[in-house]
Amino acid sequence: MLVDKRVPLRYIANKVKYEMLIVVILGTVIHILAGQLNPFIPDMPLTIATFLGTAISVLLSFKMSQSYERWWEARKIWGAIVNDSRSFVLQLQAFTNREDLKPIVRVMAYRQIAWCYSLGQTLRGLPPLESCDNFLSKEDIEKITPFKNKPLAILQLNVLEISRLRQQGEFSDFENIQLNNTSVRFSDNMGAAERINNTVFPTTYRMFLHFTIYLFVAILSVALKDVWLLYEIPLLILISLVFFVLEKTAYHLQDPFKNRPSDTPV
Repeated sequence: MLVDKRVPLRYIANKVKYEMLIVVILGTVIHILAGQLNPFIPDMPLTIATFLGTAISVLLSFKMSQSYERWWEARKIWGAIVNDSRSFVLQLQAFTNREDLKPIVRVMAYRQIAWCYSLGQTLRGLPPLESCDNFLSKEDIEKITPFKNKPLAILQLNVLEISRLRQQGEFSDFENIQLNNTSVRFSDNMGAAERINNTVFPTTYRMFLHFTIYLFVAILSVALKDVWLLYEIPLLILISLVFFVLEKTAYHLQDPFKNRPSDTPV
């Protein structure tokens, strides 16, 4: 995640370099053609470009709002996972007073840590058991390996452990209900994170937005045909840069688990 207050200009330029190249080429070609065909091209009022720029601003504000909502929901989901993980370990410690049960509590706590790591890796499309070797025993890894959904398999191990301890009379009915409720919240939050990760933001919206920005550049270039090219191109770059940077920001925020610098930290 980007944690520095000052985002490097090189990072921003790298994200929009191809779009800016298209703007330069488009503006230059239209300016040259407009100069050669000047007698045949009617004057283009700036109000048309202004109207189109306003429309782009509305489209961008909608996309930014939807993308930030997805990012913020993902942040709340992962925050709930962190809080419930702490509560789960504290509950286990409070509900087991016997000294011989402490190793079991330790194993379950380490499984919970492994579950968090595994879920984060799975959401990012990375190997799900990477960095989990220090928290899972060889027996647990052997049990988890056949499953496609590794985080769910880890969660199941702890649920089965809770059930076994309940059958042995180690937990009261109230304690068993509390632990099961926490486990259910783990499953709910995992499903919510997977829902965000698997829900695709409409790509046609982004394509239409890019087309509209390039159309805006073309119309503005025609409207500024009497301005020197040396002044026109920087102006086109500056105006379109704002639009494209906002669009790129919204694009990266809309997928908060894709292992990008702007993603939700997991």
